Amino acid sequence: MPSQLWPYITPGIPDELFEHLPGIPMSQREVRLLLIAQLRLKSDSVLWDIGAGTGTIPVEVGLLCPGGQIIAIERDEEVANLIKRNCDRFDVKNVEVVEGSAPECLHDLKVAPHRICIEGGRPIQDILQAAWHYLPPSGRVVATAANLESLYAISQSFSLLRARNIEVVQSAVNRLETRGFSQSFTAVDPIFILSGEKLD
Repeated sequence: MPSQLWPYITPGIPDELFEHLPGIPMSQREVRLLLIAQLRLKSDSVLWDIGAGTGTIPVEVGLLCPGGQIIAIERDEEVANLIKRNCDRFDVKNVEVVEGSAPECLHDLKVAPHRICIEGGRPIQDILQAAWHYLPPSGRVVATAANLESLYAISQSFSLLRARNIEVVQSAVNRLETRGFSQSFTAVDPIFILSGEKLD
């Protein structure tokens, strides 16, 4: 459902339209598109976004799935308030922001997820294993890794959990930017996006 700030039905909101804080991670637009594609959402999906950061994924998914429910989990109060402000900017009403640390706070959530997005958090293996417990059969987890250690930890967790239909995508995006009088392509930091399904 479009908002006044983003009156389109397609995802891909420009990064600069979001309010952000220095040092707080933000999934950049092109990476967000890849991540949302891997979630394989339905119009009424329940999504847990663990380590929601700036709140770009909850906002995009909230607009894409007006009949769905998004629970954005963030441990820092200031960052949780940032997510709320970004939801308000885009008039997104179907996002609940939960201030808490995963995996400890997961048992307090009242709605079980169809999809889980893990954008951060330590220890990532504990979070993934705990979150997996709440998924129904055919539920799906999408997790991001910005370094080799996280990539290995998520891969190992998927193996231990016997995840099926595992996919791994690495982003390689360049943006045209103006610097002085010239335009040049600048690389967006590459990231791994891993996804897997629970079949039993």
